[in-house]
Amino acid sequence: MRSIWKGSIAFGLVNVPVKVYTATEDHDIKFHQVHAKDGGRIKYDRVCTVCGQSVKFADIDKQYESAEGEKVVLTDDDFAKLPVAEKHEIPVLQFVPSEQIDPIFYDKTYYLEPDSTTPKAYVLLAATLDRIDRTALVHFTLRQKTRLAAMRVRDGMLVLQTLLWPDEVRSVSFESLEEAKAPRPQEIKMAETLVESMSDDFDPGQFTDEYQVELQRLLDEAIAHGDGKAPERAEAPAEESDAEVVDLVAALQRSLEASGSRGGGKTADEKSTRKTSKPRKTTQSKTAQSKTAQKRTRKGA
Repeated sequence: MRSIWKGSIAFGLVNVPVKVYTATEDHDIKFHQVHAKDGGRIKYDRVCTVCGQSVKFADIDKQYESAEGEKVVLTDDDFAKLPVAEKHEIPVLQFVPSEQIDPIFYDKTYYLEPDSTTPKAYVLLAATLDRIDRTALVHFTLRQKTRLAAMRVRDGMLVLQTLLWPDEVRSVSFESLEEAKAPRPQEIKMAETLVESMSDDFDPGQFTDEYQVELQRLLDEAIAHGDGKAPERAEAPAEESDAEVVDLVAALQRSLEASGSRGGGKTADEKSTRKTSKPRKTTQSKTAQSKTAQKRTRKGA
């Protein structure tokens, strides 16, 4: 990986030099746009609407237009003069309980690597965050944009997750929910039973992007076919959809039965067995029985 940014974390009077790396990547298969008639690649040309000439990217400036139609053009020099453009520091603003950050605010994730020959301050900050179970709120400036970010620990490494600003999260109210009736106790009980039957520990490795797998298989078949086109495939029969179920309890019951047939999650009996099984006490019990048997033998002798 290549670092995309260098700076330092300001933790009180402690300075922690770091390098920033993008933590995630897109696994989607990339395509080029081509002319359907002859397969020629499609290219895009930046054309000026005034003179009609093609414009190089270096000759392009940015224009802002207000709601009243007033236009302002800013150049790269104008952006460079802004103080935020020169900021290479990640100041810690405060530490907050981790559960107070609504996941809807999370945006992109970055890894932080210590950029020092003696990463003692980095390790100290990571260990402290790990022990206090709190998240550090920081300011983070990247590509001429100031971002609020959450800094936490993952596998002993500091991780930075940019947060959306409050005005970037839409507030919404649906009339259909305002008029909705509260669920009946029987419905809640059945839903909880269904949730329990489908519950398990989170393991991201057991999930697969089936669409990308099938798409890659289709491309491999096309390459093996040799003519640059996907071979004909028989269409899968459409699944029969059930009519709308009016009785919600009946639908939950059927879902519960289907979940059991798929073997998803741990059953209530399995969970109960795991909680009640106590092998140590069983071993002690056998030992006690053995001693009792020895005493009886000696008395009998």
